[in-house]
Order: sequence, then C-alpha cells, then structure tokens
Amino acid sequence: MVKLLKAVFLDRDGVINRPIIKKGRSYAPTKLKDFRLFPKVKSSIKNLKKKGYKVFIVTNQPDVSRGKIKKETVVKMHKYLLSKVKPDAIFVCYHDDHDCCKCRKPKPGLLLNAVKKWNIDLKNSYIIGDRWKDIQAGKYAGCKTIFIDLKYKEKKPKNPDFTTNSLLNAVHLIEKNSYVRN
Repeated sequence: MVKLLKAVFLDRDGVINRPIIKKGRSYAPTKLKDFRLFPKVKSSIKNLKKKGYKVFIVTNQPDVSRGKIKKETVVKMHKYLLSKVKPDAIFVCYHDDHDCCKCRKPKPGLLLNAVKKWNIDLKNSYIIGDRWKDIQAGKYAGCKTIFIDLKYKEKKPKNPDFTTNSLLNAVHLIEKNSYVRN
C-alpha cells in the first residue's frame, strides 16, 4: 500500500513574496527587482517540513498570457524560490480566466496535479492563500484552508477554516491544530 503524504500548499504572491499594492488591490510583481520575500518565509517552510509536510507553491500567473511579464521572468523568480526557500515543487497556471483551464484557481487543478505526482492526502493537508480563489481551490480539493488577510479592497473568501495575517502565523496555526483526519 502506498503511503499518502500530507502537504501544505502555498499561494505565491501575498504569502511568500510581497505583492504590489495599487489602490488597495494586490498585483504580482513583474520585475525581478520587485520580487521580495516576506520575513520568516524560509524558516516557516523549514518548520513545515520538520513537521512532515511536503510544501508546494501553487500560483496563478495570468500576467504571462496577458503580456505583462515574460514567462522567463516568472521561471527566474521560481528558480530563486527553489534555491532560497526550498519548496518541494512549484505548480503554475499561466492561463487567464477566459481560458477556462482546469488548473487556474479557484479550480483545484494545481493541487490535484501535486496529488497525482506526490501521493498527497488532501484531507490531512492545508492551503494558505491571501485571496478568495486560493481558499476556494482548497475547499474544492478537500483540504483545510488558511486565509492570510492583508486587507485588500476585494472579495473575501467564504468560511476559511482559519484566518491570520502572515505565513509565520499560519504555520503556527498548523502546528497547533495539526491532527490526522480519517
């Protein structure tokens, strides 16, 4: 019998790195010089791994299909993340809403791709995100959800399992509330 692994899925912009805020709304950085990590990201991911979680970044990057950033720049950002904060993998959707793909959050495709590749047990896993689409993707996939509320002027998620204000605090919530559900 194959052992299923527990995981924490992290959104990128607003969870791992600082988003660009314009008029209260969040945007992904489009330049490498603007790609700045939040404090304690590396230690937060390290702590999750010590607790036995696989850590995946799951990110929508529609600005590539919108022509606002080159795919090569996103790839460089992700190589930086792989070398500095060491997630187990990064799953990316480059599509825009009108593409109707299965991987673009709020659909759970990015999470389901990780499940297939890594034998993930979703009911014992978490998603951490700063937007309603992240939380909805987690709910569709059947994992616990943690909303990082950065007070954007936009739609809020409905009924996340937990709400906090940083990745570090989200990790503390996981450590405090971690249990195996059957």
